[in-house]
Amino acid sequence: MKPFVPLFAALALAFAAQSDALAFAKESTTQSRAHAAHAKAKSKTAKPTKGAKAKPAKGKKVAAKAKPAKVLPAAAAAAVIDYDGEHMNFLEWGSVQTFIDEMVTQRGFQRAELEALFGKVRFVDSAVQLVKPAPPGKPKNWQAYSERFIEPIRINAGVRFWNENAEALARAEAAYGVPAEIIVGIIGVETIYGRDTGRFRVVDTLATLAFAYPETPNQESRKAFFRSELANTLMLARERGTDPLDLLGSFAGAVGMPQFMPGNILKYGVDFDSDGRIDLRGSPADAIGSVANFLVQHGWNAEHRGPAVFAADVSPNRGWEELLGRGLAATLRPEELQAAGVMLNTALPSGRLYGLVDLQNGAEPTEYWVANDNFFAITKYNRSYFYAMSVIELGRAVRLSRSS
Repeated sequence: MKPFVPLFAALALAFAAQSDALAFAKESTTQSRAHAAHAKAKSKTAKPTKGAKAKPAKGKKVAAKAKPAKVLPAAAAAAVIDYDGEHMNFLEWGSVQTFIDEMVTQRGFQRAELEALFGKVRFVDSAVQLVKPAPPGKPKNWQAYSERFIEPIRINAGVRFWNENAEALARAEAAYGVPAEIIVGIIGVETIYGRDTGRFRVVDTLATLAFAYPETPNQESRKAFFRSELANTLMLARERGTDPLDLLGSFAGAVGMPQFMPGNILKYGVDFDSDGRIDLRGSPADAIGSVANFLVQHGWNAEHRGPAVFAADVSPNRGWEELLGRGLAATLRPEELQAAGVMLNTALPSGRLYGLVDLQNGAEPTEYWVANDNFFAITKYNRSYFYAMSVIELGRAVRLSRSS
């Protein structure tokens, strides 16, 4: 959603992060980290001062030195996760009062209502611990990462989800041009088809991260992001006529089967079952339509039928290295790839742009793929090559299992 979009992941196993580091829903949506819970910290964070497996054939490989990367934390027992938080007088914090002032003057909220709300908001220390970057040192490992998602439980659940929602998936594919298997892949990676949508009160986690984000190099930008999402949560509740404290989600505020951040619900949520409301937690149809709409709004091209990635071989002269790290966009012509020593077993469709994707495998050789616009549209859901490839592989595995 991973904003850090569709989050965690957003947000399963460790929100795969920006360019293979943390990404939310999102930066939203996505709960790629929701399944990798740290234990609740034993000491409280200091209060801020006032005023402040059916996989496609692997790509051809060439040995490459693995780069240090953030590692996905090991899953901790759910029992130690602090979903309820602790009482904290947020109204004593100058930054909270500034936020309330802005919501009153810029968004038309009533001060008394907001003060009453913040009197009930709780501080969630486990959210603070979960967003802290993992210590560096271990190399990225695509195969280890993918095995967490391309596995029998998720594949079997995906088959059931597809069978139960075949009509909505077909309708979304016809309306948006996004294949059913891609939608199935995203919802499966995010929440195992609604099995784990999060049990935190969204207002609690967003307020905690908006005003007490841990000290990191990007602390200010992350606090600004979560303040924005807290405001979006209040706007969403007002629009729906609901209590904002009733909204549940991940530790980073991502909501429902597709793990949309509240801002993405407002922007891209679709009432795909036509019942008069958008329910990403309880309506598979709304989740399906919303995922398809999000991808289209972020560059999915329905005219690019067929694979989103193509297995590649790379030449020993390593002239192709300068094509790596060019951002989450397709910018290269096929002839540029060929001239740099990138070789494929199939001819790329002409008149389109591509990107070179590297999937590092720890001490093992790196896999290389050539990706089109649709692969990079998936990375807007969660800014990670690993995430996008997991979505593609899980969706393909579910399709093959369903047809076998």
